Amino acid sequence: MSAAAGGHSAATLYEAAKLPCACDPGLRAAWAGAKVAGPAFTVRGIGGDNLALHNAVLAAPAGSVLVVDLQGAAYGHWGEVLAVAAQHRGILGLVVDGGVRDSEEMAAMNFPVFSRHVTVVGTVKDYPGDMRSPVRVGGVVVHTGDLVVGDADGVVVLPQDSAAAIISRADQRVADEQRIIADIRAGKTTLELYGLKTEGSW
Repeated sequence: MSAAAGGHSAATLYEAAKLPCACDPGLRAAWAGAKVAGPAFTVRGIGGDNLALHNAVLAAPAGSVLVVDLQGAAYGHWGEVLAVAAQHRGILGLVVDGGVRDSEEMAAMNFPVFSRHVTVVGTVKDYPGDMRSPVRVGGVVVHTGDLVVGDADGVVVLPQDSAAAIISRADQRVADEQRIIADIRAGKTTLELYGLKTEGSW
């Protein structure tokens, strides 16, 4: 995982955040192994129209992740051509509440994409989009600058002003988990380590 997230997984950051910051599980990696972490650049478009994405590729700064509200529409709003253009401009990846296509091509070029659908259905190009305004993606409100992290387990969004503190707590969680794993390998049980009730103790 990118240094932007302290090297932590989406699951670890979610647990450390103690916030409702996980996008719903319908939003997932468009290709196996995709991972992304970086500051959001928010985009609002209209489902079935991908002009906003063409504009976003030009507007977003290098090192950002496009986070796009397309109302969950099942259209192929994004594909290989836009991925090449985005990668050329230094954009780290895409999280879109909508559909994409060309998943194998994007996997081959290692451009991470998280979407609700993978579909060949085409789009029009009429609505130029709204950039940098808050959007709702996967049920989570995202602001430009929030830290977005996606991997095989899902996508989380950490508020910009608390991301550093969350990453610090995630560091501690990982250290604690490593101690627990060492204890399990030494013979202790998860029931002992977590203080859980044993069978018949109800």
